[in-house]
Amino acid sequence: MDDCIFCKIIKGEIPSTKVYEDASVYAFRDIHPMAPVHILVVPKEHIACADDINDDNCVCVARIFAAIAKIAKQEGLTNGYRVINNCGRDGCQSVKHLHFHILGGKQLPENMG
Repeated sequence: MDDCIFCKIIKGEIPSTKVYEDASVYAFRDIHPMAPVHILVVPKEHIACADDINDDNCVCVARIFAAIAKIAKQEGLTNGYRVINNCGRDGCQSVKHLHFHILGGKQLPENMG
């Protein structure tokens, strides 16, 4: 998608602080962190939101979760972390590109996320 900010970040057109990349996943630090560790993990393939996951693209979600485990270890999140996905307007999805937030680095409040 030409106007998708995450697609532009993946292509290197917009700078980001990359923490992980492989053939199908890109992860970078959130510019407005809600925890000491706040990383966004996105598929390189443009998928608008969780509602658009289907039999043809669901493998990317498995790859994302495999990457999340690697990133959590790399970031030293040994006491745990939270993974959040926002979908659609009522879910407060701000960018229409499937993404998962990794939040950690401290005890998170139960009502966060």
